[in-house]
Amino acid sequence: QVQLVESGGGLVQAGGSLRLSCAASGRTFSNYAMGWFRQAPGKEREWVGTISRSGGVTTYADSVKGRFTISRDNAKNTVYLQMNSLKPEDTAVYYCAARQGTSSSFSSLYTYWGQGTQVTVSS
Repeated sequence: QVQLVESGGGLVQAGGSLRLSCAASGRTFSNYAMGWFRQAPGKEREWVGTISRSGGVTTYADSVKGRFTISRDNAKNTVYLQMNSLKPEDTAVYYCAARQGTSSSFSSLYTYWGQGTQVTVSS
């Protein structure tokens, strides 16, 4: 079992920044690729980006590329999502997720999920 707890969400004005954290406990964190997803009201869950087990490879959805950065600190069992130049359309509940093996953009391939943290971007 892996437990994931997100934090760092909140209300920010358009153009602002937030950094989300996802703290993991349980199994060996470095064995897990991590993904960030988000879900806006009335919409399906959307892939934001992923980071490999070592942190050496990151991938991003086109909608956030160049604005969001994912990083991880395996010594602290934590993955981060730095969000810059936020837009109102970034408003959503953000989730981190973990899966053994390689990164994936498919939410169905992730085994463990956090409870989510709300990000609201005002215009």
